[in-house]
Amino acid sequence: MNGVHYWQGTWVGRDEARARLDDLDAVAEQVLAAAPMSPLVVMRAGDKLAAVLRNPDDEVTVRARGLLAEQGVPEPEIDRAVLGLGAALRRESLERKVVRELGGTDPARLARPRLKDDVFEAWVPVGLLAHVVPGNAPTAGVLSAVEGLLAGNVNVLKTSGGDTAFTAHVLAALAACDPSGEIARRLVVLHFSSGDTDWLETLCAAVDAVAVWGGEEAVAGVAALVRPGCRVVDWGPKLSFAYLTEDYWDDEQVLRGLAHDVCAMNQQACSSPQVVYLDTADAGHVHAFARRFASFLDEAIPDDVASPDDQEWAEITNTVLVAEHEELLGLTAVHTDEERRRRIIVDTRPALRASPLHRTVWIKPLPRREILSVLRPMRRYLQTVGLGAQRQDVAALSRTMLAAGAQRISLPGGMLGSYDGEPHDGTYALQRYSRRVDVQLDAAFRSYACLDELTETVQLPPPQREITSKSEFATLQSDLSRAEVFFRTGGTTGAPKLSAFSWADYHEHMRYGAEGLLAAGFDPSTDRTMNLFFGGQLYGGFASFFSVLDKLEAVQYPMAGQQNRYDMVAQSIVDNRVDTLLGMPTYLVRLFVEAGETLWSYGGVRKIFFGGEHFGEAQRRWLAEEFGVEVVRSAAYGSVDSGPMGYQCGEAPMRVHHLFTGVQTLEIVHPEHDIPVERGEVGRLVFTAHTRRGQRLERYEIGDLGRWTDPACPCGRRTPRFELLGRSGDVFRSGAHFLNYRRFGLVADELYGYAGQVQIVLDEQNDRERLTIRLERDRGLENHDVLADFLQRYPELWITAERDRMVTADVELCAPGEFVRTETSGKLVTVLDHRDRSR
Repeated sequence: MNGVHYWQGTWVGRDEARARLDDLDAVAEQVLAAAPMSPLVVMRAGDKLAAVLRNPDDEVTVRARGLLAEQGVPEPEIDRAVLGLGAALRRESLERKVVRELGGTDPARLARPRLKDDVFEAWVPVGLLAHVVPGNAPTAGVLSAVEGLLAGNVNVLKTSGGDTAFTAHVLAALAACDPSGEIARRLVVLHFSSGDTDWLETLCAAVDAVAVWGGEEAVAGVAALVRPGCRVVDWGPKLSFAYLTEDYWDDEQVLRGLAHDVCAMNQQACSSPQVVYLDTADAGHVHAFARRFASFLDEAIPDDVASPDDQEWAEITNTVLVAEHEELLGLTAVHTDEERRRRIIVDTRPALRASPLHRTVWIKPLPRREILSVLRPMRRYLQTVGLGAQRQDVAALSRTMLAAGAQRISLPGGMLGSYDGEPHDGTYALQRYSRRVDVQLDAAFRSYACLDELTETVQLPPPQREITSKSEFATLQSDLSRAEVFFRTGGTTGAPKLSAFSWADYHEHMRYGAEGLLAAGFDPSTDRTMNLFFGGQLYGGFASFFSVLDKLEAVQYPMAGQQNRYDMVAQSIVDNRVDTLLGMPTYLVRLFVEAGETLWSYGGVRKIFFGGEHFGEAQRRWLAEEFGVEVVRSAAYGSVDSGPMGYQCGEAPMRVHHLFTGVQTLEIVHPEHDIPVERGEVGRLVFTAHTRRGQRLERYEIGDLGRWTDPACPCGRRTPRFELLGRSGDVFRSGAHFLNYRRFGLVADELYGYAGQVQIVLDEQNDRERLTIRLERDRGLENHDVLADFLQRYPELWITAERDRMVTADVELCAPGEFVRTETSGKLVTVLDHRDRSR
């Protein structure tokens, strides 16, 4: 370490830091002008650092512990501080905090809160945020800075005079865990005395908000230095107490827990009890309780407890002397141990009093009827109440305590505990470190769910790990501790398996699915929709789009796909004036074939949004020309494996999708090597779902082929675009040559304008391989030599079947119901391979 100050990734000396301080406003302006930093960047880095801090032998951990020891922090407190930081910085902890306080993992995203409204809202950084860090809580500076980073701010910390660079060291380690450099650019840690007014004045003059940890005098001193309009976030000292009803005065578990709360941190935490109130007006009960509680307090005192310094001893001594003098008046009683390790002071007056700490606790009477009158005058200072009461009293007493000004109610023994995303002193820190902003527009932006799509969109980098193929899907499920929702995936191109989601995953993905449907041309204000995706047997199609329409607050008729009941479905469409259908292409086309007369007479279906399969151009033309369908567009490009991955806008060509950059990173890699392809080249699609909780999904090969297309889209969105070019399994070997399933559909369209199903069957006959092209009958093909036409139009098929005579080619015309589909989703199985693989 070459200096005492950490400035955006560099250690600098005092003179250099002071010179840079004059340009702090310009530094912040440069950082804030760039794209917002996603909280996911902080979560990923925090999780790495948390793992480091759990390793006692890591040099970062060893250094951090040494710096705390230099500050005089006792060994047990060092353990608690380091382990506490490790727990707080875990990705799961940070994620819960952001979601609880700001509503989602991407709070700066300028999106519609309600997809029906023309209002866009976001949480954005307050800007340049200063943190005046306390000296009595060694980890407070790190945690406050992390909160500032999660909100996207540029953070400048002024550490206390007693800090030995612990705060700067840990934050530098956090920045080192972020390869993007975004965290380092948003961190400055300065170490100077509060008496150095030149530094403090220069700092306060530049900031947009300042978080002050300290007493009223410290808060007032900083507030006097900031410019008008600067937000002062005061985290001043608070006072906590316990309150016990008569049923719990003798409860050993309660008394043991309360003694732990008093001793755990020498009462240094704001949530440490300084007073124990009893629900009584009888002074005899108070004195008896104090004598009983003394033994529990003696048991809870650690062996290596830290001694107060001279100033603290002076305050303790003064408090005890006054109480001993008042004992002559019958007002108080003092109980101390021989080693002077704790002090219990009985006071028959109920007024709330601060303790001089270091295991000094007041015992006072306070009948419940007097709680408001006694405590409400101190409401600005109240924080935690450790409430010991019977179940029937808890709700009423909690309400009374909260009305008096308390912020937290807990049980004795749990006063120092917390949970991820817990309000601090009655507010959410991330909201105080952010601004809620809105943009109000008109119907011209109706199909845009997020305004950020119209600006330059940057994908989050994928993690540094090997690509995982579909066959290795199970390796991504080593930890299912957060999995809550399971859907069946596979069956078309591989063995069925279950894909795991948390409920948070599910709802987040459905929100993106709803945004994609909006971009595709769905209007939740007017469209009347029938959901015809298949459901049941753990298949997610119907359930997912039910939830998508729920997010859109759209009119929905949740019919689900009904095989062989097409007339009933069509009549329901007519009876309910349905104008929009959701479903899979093969089912929807067959619905129009089987119930064509009913739907043709109705003529009211204007929009079709599909998923799961490709919708052929001939099929689209047929629906438009015969039935007047105006829009046939992808509802979303997604899979049960990885959720929503892409969406179509109104300007998108047939197979082109925009990437859902909010939840996915896409890589397109070489068909045979794990290296990126150039733009326009075909490759394998590899996705990373950054917010997935139910199971890990990083660098997962989805099984599709595609290529990057021109990112400039007429719709104005700047999100990356890619073209789908079929499944990896669409390419199969027949004889000695590779054939592509999609070519068969294109040939049928080119030859006959064919809009039906195509299925390839591979088997063996008389020890020779056979390839059968299955097409729908009653499509006007009976009068054609279909096989000859295919052989002429598809050169590779002619080579393997005619020239090399390695394969017997055939054509089979079938009824629509004879095509093989997956049992759960109803998807058409494009290639049926019945060949004997054992030879």
